[in-house]
Amino acid sequence: MLKHFILSAVSFMLAASVAVAQSFVMDIDLKKQGPAIQATQYGIFFEDINFAADGGLYAELVKNRSFEYPDDHLQGWKAFGKVTVKDDGPFERNPHYVRIADPGHPHKWSGLENEGYFGIGVREGEEYRFSVWARVPGGGSSELRAELVNTASMTETQTLCQEKLAVSGDAWKQYEVILKPASTFDKAALRIFLVGERVTVDLEHVSLFPVDTWKGHRNGLRKDLAQALYDLHPGVFRFPGGCIVEGTDLATRYNWKNTVGPVENRPLNENRWEYTFTHRFFPDYYQSCGLGFFEFFLLSEEIGSEPLPILSCGLACQFQNNDKSAHVPVDGLQPYIQDALDLIEFANGPVDSEWGRLRAEMGHPAPFNMKYIGIGNEQWGSLYTERLEPFVKAIRAAHPEIRIVGSSGPNSEGEQFDYLWPEMRRIGVDLVDEHFYRPYNWFLSQGARYDNYDRKGPKVFAGEYACHARGAKWNHAYASLLEAAFMTGIERNADVVHMATYAPLFAHVEGWQWRPDLIWFDNLRSFRTASWHVQELYGRFKGTNMLALKMSGANVTGAEGQGGLFASAISDGNRIYVKVANTSEESRDISFNFTGLKKKDVVRAVEGVRLDCSDRLAENTLEDPCKVVPEGFRFDGEGRQIDASVPPLSFSVFVLTVQ
Repeated sequence: MLKHFILSAVSFMLAASVAVAQSFVMDIDLKKQGPAIQATQYGIFFEDINFAADGGLYAELVKNRSFEYPDDHLQGWKAFGKVTVKDDGPFERNPHYVRIADPGHPHKWSGLENEGYFGIGVREGEEYRFSVWARVPGGGSSELRAELVNTASMTETQTLCQEKLAVSGDAWKQYEVILKPASTFDKAALRIFLVGERVTVDLEHVSLFPVDTWKGHRNGLRKDLAQALYDLHPGVFRFPGGCIVEGTDLATRYNWKNTVGPVENRPLNENRWEYTFTHRFFPDYYQSCGLGFFEFFLLSEEIGSEPLPILSCGLACQFQNNDKSAHVPVDGLQPYIQDALDLIEFANGPVDSEWGRLRAEMGHPAPFNMKYIGIGNEQWGSLYTERLEPFVKAIRAAHPEIRIVGSSGPNSEGEQFDYLWPEMRRIGVDLVDEHFYRPYNWFLSQGARYDNYDRKGPKVFAGEYACHARGAKWNHAYASLLEAAFMTGIERNADVVHMATYAPLFAHVEGWQWRPDLIWFDNLRSFRTASWHVQELYGRFKGTNMLALKMSGANVTGAEGQGGLFASAISDGNRIYVKVANTSEESRDISFNFTGLKKKDVVRAVEGVRLDCSDRLAENTLEDPCKVVPEGFRFDGEGRQIDASVPPLSFSVFVLTVQ
């Protein structure tokens, strides 16, 4: 009996030892490269939510610069002395301006003060271009003083810097001066005084930009935020939304034609997110449209991505409008269809065409070479399909070279999703936009989502997705790990999924209404979340072709018995990139077993990069922007089988080469 007990104990210990030391063998076939990976596979999606445009990526620092906010034309401004608002200004679509006159007493002052977006962020020694359209209505000359101020200063003066500006003549002209603050401050204000002889002056389109914008453009973009987009290596750039495409009603839908041409004559638009959430309410959330379609196309070009504009299909937001009368009837769609055709001409047309000429006048004679267009956002049901169909027919007839994106609705599965996919095939769109903001368990269960999709049908655009933790919708490390795991399935099915973009993209720390988000910022600083780093790793190690990777003959999708592992493999010439997400709480020993090699070939390990997500709730912040970032690790070995280890709760990229 004792002998039997000892043998049983030894057998148990050996079995336990084998279990602990279990190696997960991943077979990677190098004999034949799989389908090509699209250049557009990983990209970015921009929507003006969370003050992503005005107050964010768009570098304008003045709020309500043209005095067009409808409820209060001086919203964002404090007027002092004798200031009146007029409505017969020089710009047809922005008719309002202010008249500043002598206050009537030598010890009183007239002027304006602008609060900016949650304050105005300025840095010591940097240059800021103050510009204004102005005139002296009675003729002659007048003088202004423009200042950047700290209204809460405890020093002898509130002034950070100031410059005078002379205005002359009764014709509207644009004037500018450079302001250079003596100190850094994130909550400054812009103050304008009527000085000198205090001759009455009219002001319109009051603007303040950092001189050092992205690529140095006037009317440009905030440099650190644009750089964060460039660094993602994006293949596609979807804009301008999102729900703002639809508008709360048709009057406030995003109309691309209102966002091009001279910036001072682009009309204001009410943002779809202005009145949506009473618990985070921003009744001054408007779109200046200074960041418009020309700027979106230009940014796409400069960050190396394909532009993907999304246009209204004639449906207002269906979440906010149950009444069919809120939408354009099908027989009234022609102006909307013409907008789509005109957009293609604006992007691609010759300089002697109507819209191509405007593009050239704006500074880009060469076409933008747009290849994709999306019609509608998260619409659903027959209301959507009966409107989408005439768009598709018209675009196909005029521009068969353009690839059209339709929608599978707001959900990743269910009745609306099941109705729309067959309809998208019937109508003949090229890609179907799928959206999924889902919790942990959904992402853990979806590793094989695209493995059995129809290879012949429309391709997939995973246009909006993010892992949401219930009760903790922050950019936690664990959520980013599950996104990385899910993306192995996107990569393994690159012949089906031609595009994928995380959403939302930006959020101001004081102005957000939706989270998680990829990039957070305040008036001077920004940080890239753990999710941003996942996207960057996929963009950096994208490759050109899929490789078959199996474990015991099955795709590595986090299925039962796979140890919480998700994996994909791709090639890039002689380089091999293997991505492995370990969603388990235990370290996993893995072996890469390479088949299909030529007789003399060997595989050699080159490097490894890893995102450690073991502190599940860790997140990057403005104060600690690099808490969760990828780090290189030593990865050695050569031959036809190379061993490695992946720590618990980690995402690893293994780089190898065939020699």
